[in-house]
Amino acid sequence: MPRPGPWLLGALLGGGALAAPFEARASFLPHEMMGSVATGLAWFIIFAVPVAGIVLFWLVHVMPEKIAHKRHHPQRDAIKTLCLLSLVFGGMLWPIAWLWAFVKPVGYQAAYGTERHSDYFHEQGGRALQGELLAHEIAHLRDELDAMDAKGALTVDLKLLRSNLAAAVPRVEADAAAARSASA
Repeated sequence: MPRPGPWLLGALLGGGALAAPFEARASFLPHEMMGSVATGLAWFIIFAVPVAGIVLFWLVHVMPEKIAHKRHHPQRDAIKTLCLLSLVFGGMLWPIAWLWAFVKPVGYQAAYGTERHSDYFHEQGGRALQGELLAHEIAHLRDELDAMDAKGALTVDLKLLRSNLAAAVPRVEADAAAARSASA
């Protein structure tokens, strides 16, 4: 008698597997839990996913404003306005705000004597009056304020800050070195 071919053996094994009385399951959950899990998943998708999408959309659209604030961009308020307009117009203006936040305007320093927002000077002036800045940092701050005054771009608040800088006591270099070594 001739020996059976490999196809006959495969057909017998396949037929036996099809004839086996195994129960087919399409889910890892028991049948009783399928409805409640599907309902919970549907409620999550209906409520949580849109809220998370709106929050993510908002966070991405205020990112240029935060970058401009961190970099002391002189036109930070205009970037903030563009970010808000971008939210209203569905994000079409967002790439412009993103680029604008990273680019310092070329003619701004020539026109106003600085390339920083006025909040930077208030922040640095407060640090100088508290004795946190070194002598050369205070001198640099005074020079920047003098350059702005020469251009006529010094506001009343910054004029007051400039006059108060004369009373600022610089931090001693030894204190600065000790602070750096303590933080390291």
